[in-house]
Amino acid sequence: MIVDRVLGNLADLSPSERQGLHVEKVVLPSSELVKRIQRVTTDHGRTLGLRLDSPRGAAGDLQDGDILLRDERGVVVVSVEATDVLVIAPRTITEMGVTAHGLGNRHLQAQFFDASSEYGAEVMVVQFDHTVTQYLDEHGVPYERQERVMPVPFRHAEHTH
Repeated sequence: MIVDRVLGNLADLSPSERQGLHVEKVVLPSSELVKRIQRVTTDHGRTLGLRLDSPRGAAGDLQDGDILLRDERGVVVVSVEATDVLVIAPRTITEMGVTAHGLGNRHLQAQFFDASSEYGAEVMVVQFDHTVTQYLDEHGVPYERQERVMPVPFRHAEHTH
């Protein structure tokens, strides 16, 4: 079967719609969320082909909980694997600026969260890299290594000078 569009997200279903709903999962690493054409297999062994113009139109890539298929068996949804990340929590705006500049020179993609996020603090999150931990340790910047399902996949940074 070929899937050409996302039908919604589990999070958008009401509790009554979710009750008793059979859910098959397609487990994907974050890096696969950006791919428009791919073959995937559910945790029940069903194979699907994805041929998506854009999973969410202008809104972006596949997300955790996206419904790929709905039939008499239930739904097939995307389940995103956790990503090995560094949650960086600079203490001051200066420390944040210096850190962001230093890591930006490495062309690392970063995601930023405020205190109302699940992190409960203003933080910058990057994919784990041992050279980043070395930089942070050398500069005394607080960080924590975590496994997280990221709301937006990290992409390879395009770069030109």
